[in-house]
Amino acid sequence: DRQECVATEENPQVYFCCCEGNFCNEKFTHLPEVTGPEGPGKRRMALKRYEERLQKLVVYEPPPPNASLLHVVVYSLFPMTALSIAILLAFWMYRHRKPPYGHVDVSEDPSPPPPSPMIGLKPLQLLEVKARGRFGCVWKAQLMNEFVAVKIFPVQDKQSWQSEKDIFNTAGMKHENLLQFIAAEKRGTNLETELWLITAFHDKGSLTDYLKGNVVNWNELCHVAETMAHGLSYLHEDIPWCKGEGHKPAIAHRDFKSKNVLLKNDLTAVLADFGLAVRFEPGKPPGDTHGQVNLQVSLYYFISQI
Repeated sequence: DRQECVATEENPQVYFCCCEGNFCNEKFTHLPEVTGPEGPGKRRMALKRYEERLQKLVVYEPPPPNASLLHVVVYSLFPMTALSIAILLAFWMYRHRKPPYGHVDVSEDPSPPPPSPMIGLKPLQLLEVKARGRFGCVWKAQLMNEFVAVKIFPVQDKQSWQSEKDIFNTAGMKHENLLQFIAAEKRGTNLETELWLITAFHDKGSLTDYLKGNVVNWNELCHVAETMAHGLSYLHEDIPWCKGEGHKPAIAHRDFKSKNVLLKNDLTAVLADFGLAVRFEPGKPPGDTHGQVNLQVSLYYFISQI
């Protein structure tokens, strides 16, 4: 049981010692065993040479155990603390970030509720995207046992959703050549809000898409043109008392094109997409009840319908 590290060979190539205990080799001693009559003198010479060597050596003394443990704890906690602060900062910035289009009011509208307030209680399943436009996308969906179209607006385009909803809710908008309106809804909360317009679904799609893949004969062409003209004429008409619903004002579509004309199974035309439409009501400028739109595009379509 040796507590000290002592090498006893006289002139070794490699110093070796054997000891037991914690840090027993922290201090190394070279004391060669000397025998014979000259032993004491040689022993003194060996000690002197050993002391000279010690003066030339840099002896490493390990830090106290407590200081080493403190360093380990500090080095371990620092990256964990920095990572936690970074995560908290990122979460705070996410919660307080500004919306890309400025402040958006998603509070409840003072306007009347949609005509089908119970639609949210019925199972509605989105099936596939049928079209994408400047204000959102149109889905084919299933409501109970029938297919419907769901036009979904992001919350940043709330004004467009509100304008089209107001046109659909105008008295006298039920016509065989105008898209049938079913309901309007808000889905989600805050910036995750989606604004839905639910309408009838027409499997043949728009006139643009249909003509890309089909050739129509003369009778079909006349039927499409006639029903399309009926819808546009009815939309422009001012009717003082329409089917017991009240006054139907004249409405300008302002975005009339083949992409906004849907086709029924018998190729009857149906006008759709009233996001830029305006009503002409007595005593009110057309812009009073609608948000700002692209003036150049609106003026072009407005003139084309006069």
